[in-house]
Amino acid sequence: AWLAPWLAALGPGCGAPAEGRTGDADPTADAATEAARVAPRDTATLEGRAVRLAGLETAAVESRPWRDGWSLPARLTVDPAATHTLGAFVEGRVQQVLVRPGDRVRAGQVLVTLHSHEMSDARAALGRARALVAGAAEEARLTELEAGRAERLHALRALSVADLERARSAAVQARARHAAAAAELERARDFVEHLVGRGARPSGVDDHDVLVRSPIAGTVVGRDALPGAVVLPGAPLVAVSRLGTLALRIPVPERALAAATVVGPVRFTVPAWPGRTFTARITHVAPVIDSLTRTVEVLATVAADGGALRAEMYATAELEGSAGAPTLVVPAEAVQLLEGDTVVVAARPVVPGAGGAGAAGGGALRLEAVRVRVGRRTAGAVELLEALPPGTRVVARGAAIAKAELLKRRGGG
Repeated sequence: AWLAPWLAALGPGCGAPAEGRTGDADPTADAATEAARVAPRDTATLEGRAVRLAGLETAAVESRPWRDGWSLPARLTVDPAATHTLGAFVEGRVQQVLVRPGDRVRAGQVLVTLHSHEMSDARAALGRARALVAGAAEEARLTELEAGRAERLHALRALSVADLERARSAAVQARARHAAAAAELERARDFVEHLVGRGARPSGVDDHDVLVRSPIAGTVVGRDALPGAVVLPGAPLVAVSRLGTLALRIPVPERALAAATVVGPVRFTVPAWPGRTFTARITHVAPVIDSLTRTVEVLATVAADGGALRAEMYATAELEGSAGAPTLVVPAEAVQLLEGDTVVVAARPVVPGAGGAGAAGGGALRLEAVRVRVGRRTAGAVELLEALPPGTRVVARGAAIAKAELLKRRGGG
């Protein structure tokens, strides 16, 4: 009799009493056999209330094209297409820096003033050009009068043709010199305007200061200029950006380049907002590979985020490759290790009143651990090589809790 439970567990083929056998059959063994048939080892039934408390959610096994996935470090930056880094366009000394990072500025607003000999030279050149124009205009006026007088004298036969031609030539040359002087004056004015820009001049600014103005309305995102510092042409002073959009910079390894396609989607997360996923769309893929890191810089424009993100945040980006052949796929969180076996927890709704499960109805689930063989993996999906047919529901969210429930049943708890 003490062997009956063991024989019952092994099944009728190993010596358990067969159905209908009489004689010395043990009723205890029959009950154990029936219990094993009704409730296999790695199964459990959770009432609806328990399912809700555990937060279990199911997903279907899908047959769909496989996409390789890559989880890559990334960084949020201001949008390069909407950012202007303003540099010194003359040599000089920084006089005033009128803004700080975070200040909102309007187009044409003066941000930095520079004291430079270039402005002194430009003012002097403008004065000379004005004088030349005045002299050329007077010369042209006089030669025009001489030419008119020569015309009248020639008509009265009091002036030779040669003298008339010389008067006409002098008038033409005077007009040409006046046009050249006017062009020089225009160039001098443009250069002065280039150095001071168009718009209001802040109070306290010297006429000989070079003014650096913002080309756009935006926010100051960087400041390198320091009052008193001597700068050379091209030295960065301030950066202004329109902060409506951010860019996600992703260094993509050479082997993952196929996943970085222009206009492709990108999902990413940031440490500041755990559990929240943001989206972006790839807009630029660098045409060359960095020879040191063997990566390609990819830029993606971040979708509207409600102001949660900031430039220079670190992020983790998820890229998906091109579609391959169809295969069975389950969410990555659905795959668990159960005492050395790779399993997914299949979930089947319990119909109230069926099989005596009336109390377990109202969202109750019948859980069963199913051993599987897995193939490729990404951050969000796992390929199944066999076992479950498409459409089978498996526990995705809360799979670890479901596994713990099965382990408790396995341990006899």
